[in-house]
Amino acid sequence: MSHSINNLLKIIRKNNPKADLDLVKLAYEFAEKAHKGQKRLSGEPYITHSIATAETLAKIKADIPTIVAGLLHDVPEDTDVSLKEIEKNFGKEIADLIKGVTKLSNVKYRGIERYVENLKKMFVAAAKDHRVMVIKFADRLHNLKTLKYLPKYKRERIAEESLKIYAPIAGLLGVWHLRWQIEDECFKYLDRKNYEKLKDKYEIKQQKERDELIKTVKKTLSEKTKKENIKYEINGRFKHLYSIWQKMQNKKKKFNEIYDVFAMRIIVDSVSDCYKMLGIIHSIWPPKKDRFKDYISVPKPNGYRTLHTTVFGPKGKLIEFQIRTKQMHDEALYGIASHWRYKNPTQARSSWIDEILRIQKNSKDSKEYIKKLKFDIFQDRIFIFTPKGDVIDLPKDATPVDFAYHVHTEIGNQCTGALVNEKISPLDTKLKNGDMVEIIRDKNRKGPNIDWLKFVKTGSAKDHIKRYAKNKGLIATILKKITH
Repeated sequence: MSHSINNLLKIIRKNNPKADLDLVKLAYEFAEKAHKGQKRLSGEPYITHSIATAETLAKIKADIPTIVAGLLHDVPEDTDVSLKEIEKNFGKEIADLIKGVTKLSNVKYRGIERYVENLKKMFVAAAKDHRVMVIKFADRLHNLKTLKYLPKYKRERIAEESLKIYAPIAGLLGVWHLRWQIEDECFKYLDRKNYEKLKDKYEIKQQKERDELIKTVKKTLSEKTKKENIKYEINGRFKHLYSIWQKMQNKKKKFNEIYDVFAMRIIVDSVSDCYKMLGIIHSIWPPKKDRFKDYISVPKPNGYRTLHTTVFGPKGKLIEFQIRTKQMHDEALYGIASHWRYKNPTQARSSWIDEILRIQKNSKDSKEYIKKLKFDIFQDRIFIFTPKGDVIDLPKDATPVDFAYHVHTEIGNQCTGALVNEKISPLDTKLKNGDMVEIIRDKNRKGPNIDWLKFVKTGSAKDHIKRYAKNKGLIATILKKITH
């Protein structure tokens, strides 16, 4: 066991040389004593799970209180040691994190009603302190990696709830490094046949081709970047198996028809170097139309920033390049867990959490709640500019009316028209990524048009329109609009 704790300390020291390792050692000794005599189903001492959870948190560059809470997270629930005793020894901050994790210990996928209630618990936990969720992801990941010791029905139940509950929220929090691992572990147990088939095709049979491609790309880039004096790191990888499988299902394509399974990631020193590198890549290999995304100028709602471009590379093979700085790289992989490193440990609460809490408040039942979540949160987002250059994120296919209500209720109520990219456009126009929208208002207008319910996408817009109609006694008309 000394080897395990030393490995944990080594990871922490590498990422944070000034970290308080004494606190981590004390937490390990405390947890080891509390769990003494307890065994996992694998036959290993229980403390191995605590260390594995803490190591995952250390690898994603979480702060020390989070790592310590990871070591201690099962102590109040599985031993005789109370939460008060933990608070006495390690302080209120760490005790509160463990309390939050303990509250989520009963999250199970048991059909739609329980699913909704557990989603609510997790979102509230994320709203109070994101770190609670990150600890839970690390805890769940190790449990998934040791599923083989459980009966088949338990393996499938845990994999299903992890895929449907944990993975999407990890993505929303930007902790992609954990989301990818959670999804692939679940895929392995829920669809072993296709998991093995993909693994064999992409990770084994194409290994030689991948290595040769990386070598060629590196050599070509090295020659072109010498003149520009750009320092960079580059590596190539296949995208994780579950995401490839999802694309195959969504697009109804076969293995060899999914072209963007291979990506080259380039890490540079500055934002300006990101764009310089993009120019160099496009000067070497022709880009594929409609496959360029600038998430640096317009980040995703969870803060993700990277340049994406797909080019016709050596021998015409399609390659996606992802270009980012070191900070962007850490944030892309580790999400909110990485913010302490860049002097922003108290990141403002994500806007999507505020939106989820609003949806929870305004939803009458579970089906309505899930429907709104799917429309407003768990779907592709687009980024729309205001005339002043502010960026607003909305669900795919949102309209100018959705945009208006997102800005302010009165702007939505008084909306009479819209300028999309400085051109008069219908209010039911489906907005596209990067559009600039200006709302034309009539300040004498008293409220919205209930016909808007036919095309608005966001729960916020729908709620405001329905509320206005209800106050005007137009409920029967609303029901008629919705059912037709």
